Amino acid sequence: MATTAPAQPRTPKPRADALRNRERIVAAAREMFVEFGPDVPLDEVARRAGVGNATLYRNFPDRAALVHEVVLAVTSRTTDRAEEAAAHEADPLAALTRFVHAAADERIGALCPMLSGGFDKDHPELLAERRRLEEAVEGLVARAMSAGRLRTDIAVGDVLVALSQLTRPLPGIACPNIDRFTHRHIQLFLDGLAAPARSVLPGTAATLEDLRRRT
Repeated sequence: MATTAPAQPRTPKPRADALRNRERIVAAAREMFVEFGPDVPLDEVARRAGVGNATLYRNFPDRAALVHEVVLAVTSRTTDRAEEAAAHEADPLAALTRFVHAAADERIGALCPMLSGGFDKDHPELLAERRRLEEAVEGLVARAMSAGRLRTDIAVGDVLVALSQLTRPLPGIACPNIDRFTHRHIQLFLDGLAAPARSVLPGTAATLEDLRRRT
């Protein structure tokens, strides 16, 4: 007589309210890391998220776990913006422009100060998401260049470095309308990428390999 294998216990799905709390914590942490840097007190993050400290620590036992989730969320959302731009803009340069401004709104530059110290930059989740972002941006750059809309003496690394620098916040500053200046300066940068090139760039184009060697 054949025996049946015992049924495996099902992992209970998180409750909807628990998922909402987790999302609120990540959103609040992202905002506060932008405003004050990644060392902001976690109690303040919980307060802004509207949850108790116990709820925060139940989801994220330490700062590293919360920073990991914020970096993953920002990278994923930025990749989504790149894919949306490619899907909705027929003009390749317009698609790249749309993405760069959207990435600024995602505060991608705020990731830079988080990627220091004991942070695990080589976590498989983060590496996979970073590759997805790089492939999406490479596609935008390649299409714009192939269409003759983008100067040919740049590479995708130039776009990512400039985007990181132009959107990196200065924690704790009281600068009104900072977003207006950010998008203004990004547009100046994008105008400089358009073909035909109006100048000769010093040095060599920054590739993704260059960026990986430096991080």
